[in-house]
Amino acid sequence: MKLDSRRPDFAVQPKRHNLEGLQRLRASTWVKILQLPNPFSFDEALLLCPVSADEWLVWIPDHGEATLNIKQFSY
Repeated sequence: MKLDSRRPDFAVQPKRHNLEGLQRLRASTWVKILQLPNPFSFDEALLLCPVSADEWLVWIPDHGEATLNIKQFSY
């Protein structure tokens, strides 16, 4: 039996990823840091842009830019 993809009743199920929590993450959002990069830095970071599915480039006052895993901050 050969699959005919030209048939109008041919259906392909799209893959759905669990992005429920990630949808709230947006650039220019302040988040609470759970693990401080140094004892003198602030405990909040400004999200700049996503680096990967689970990492963000952030700016931390009194520290500078850093890459944080989403497990290292709360929003």
